[in-house]
Amino acid sequence: MSRTTRRHFLAASAALAGAPHLAFAATCATGPVRIIVPYPPGAATDALARMLGQALETELGCTYIVDNKGGAATQIGTKAIATARPDGQTLGFIDTSFVINPGLFGAALPYDTLKDFVPISLMATAPLVLIAHTSVQARTVQEFVDLAKAQPGKLSYGSAGVGSAPHLAGEQLRQAAGIDIAHVPYRGGATVLNDLIAGHVQFGFTTVPTMLEHIRAGTVRALAVTSAARSPQLNNVPTMREVGLAKVDTTPLFGLIAPAQLPADMVGALAAAAMKLVKSGSVRQRLEETGFVPVGSSAPEFAARIRAEIAKWTEVVKAGNIKPNT
Repeated sequence: MSRTTRRHFLAASAALAGAPHLAFAATCATGPVRIIVPYPPGAATDALARMLGQALETELGCTYIVDNKGGAATQIGTKAIATARPDGQTLGFIDTSFVINPGLFGAALPYDTLKDFVPISLMATAPLVLIAHTSVQARTVQEFVDLAKAQPGKLSYGSAGVGSAPHLAGEQLRQAAGIDIAHVPYRGGATVLNDLIAGHVQFGFTTVPTMLEHIRAGTVRALAVTSAARSPQLNNVPTMREVGLAKVDTTPLFGLIAPAQLPADMVGALAAAAMKLVKSGSVRQRLEETGFVPVGSSAPEFAARIRAEIAKWTEVVKAGNIKPNT
């Protein structure tokens, strides 16, 4: 390689290495970048958004602040993302409600999930675990199904509300196993877990991180996880696929999106930064330690996952004749 060619090569490499920072130079100069989270502070989605925002500050040189806009089954915050200017100053961090709501609310949604946003990167997933109160005489999924068939309508489970991921995991179980179980919707996830621990509802679905301490303490019993592979934190607990219920595959997702028409260079820079952060280093370690599964997808991969999830949940909602709370 000649000296001239080498100089050109090094210059090009340096430009590529700095591309993410260049893409956001003007954006950073105008002030902090908002990451809208359609939940109140304290939710898992909020915590992950803050984790990613802090990491992106170091990676891209911008200041990121989380703007919590909860309410209306995430529609208030999600609409705020959709209607923001596509200039890089506003991003969004969403979870599984984003892909459930199109099938649940249909044309009543105040935005078009497939047209009003640009997916950037799927940060992580969090398998759900089927847990039962210790009073339930079942130590395996098959024993649970047999018990439900012997006592139709007697076993109840709680969730944070109609259309929530734990609710639809129970609906998937009902449809796949052909059992009659009762859904009890609550106004918040914390109350559900307290009632499950107390035995007021007999079983439920929750993320692994949420109930790991109680499972290890023996307060509740873990029967199966909904992910394709076993959870590293619960490696003695089988997957639903292993017990013959592969269609019970509710695995909440968490990812970064932006308003539609965000410039391609910004989308690419954000996706590259998120992939780098999630696939290695402290972010990946923190995700794994707390029971999440790091992903760090490309923008096209996340877009494909969103389309597939919307189709899946629309089918589940339709089969169960599930109507949103009004």
